[in-house]
Amino acid sequence: MLRRRLFHSTMMTNKTFSLKNLFYFSERFAHFSPNFRIIPFLFVFLFISQKSPAQEADFSQKIRIALWAELDAYPESKEAQDFNAGQFDFPINRLKATSLFLLNGMVYGWNFTYTPSDKLRDVKEYFELEEIGTISPQNQNPEIIYSKPWIEANKLNVWVEFVRTPQMMWNYNMWRRIKYQKIKGYGKGKISAGFEGITDAANDAVKNAIRTYYRSIIKNKPKEIKGRVIICRSPLLGLNAGHYTLELDFFLETDKITTYTQF
Repeated sequence: MLRRRLFHSTMMTNKTFSLKNLFYFSERFAHFSPNFRIIPFLFVFLFISQKSPAQEADFSQKIRIALWAELDAYPESKEAQDFNAGQFDFPINRLKATSLFLLNGMVYGWNFTYTPSDKLRDVKEYFELEEIGTISPQNQNPEIIYSKPWIEANKLNVWVEFVRTPQMMWNYNMWRRIKYQKIKGYGKGKISAGFEGITDAANDAVKNAIRTYYRSIIKNKPKEIKGRVIICRSPLLGLNAGHYTLELDFFLETDKITTYTQF
């Protein structure tokens, strides 16, 4: 059973927050990092069924995506054993980590190195994903803003907003104008792995996307593929059978394809 406090259960049952709880929640978000802030909205939480933003949203200037985190940590995890933590500490920390990770993929993108498996050559599949950059106050980046939080299905949901700098807009528009190949991938990672389960799902999504694409254009298995991807649509994070699931759309740039010189 997931660790739960009575206050959680009460809120989920009544589906309403008092002003005191709203201000408490807002203060908890602000407490965790000065580079993150939450915008209360008319002192009311929205408890409605909301889907992720339209996939066709224009993110060239302002990114706005809906994300969520479980109210309670996975049993036996380190976070679940921290009984001194505040009632919203876990989901707030998880939302911070998840939003920063995905926004980095939307603003800067990721480098990848991929080696397909080859039984004839006794080569195992290898895949590595590396962040190109990260949003940070030290880099004089804008704030990541959290607004309009709501609780639904034992999850804390929130809208995550980030406004690109002129340099970030120029970089993203270059991806769009050059018309790089668009690819799409679906990945999963174990919930029991915690936040790493989400990053594993992202790695899996990128790997599956590039593997499917290159299989369609390369007849013989290459020795290695290097390139870059940048997320171009709203990430779709879900849960299924003990796993985080993540559906991502990318622009793809190929740096180098190395072929085998002999069989």
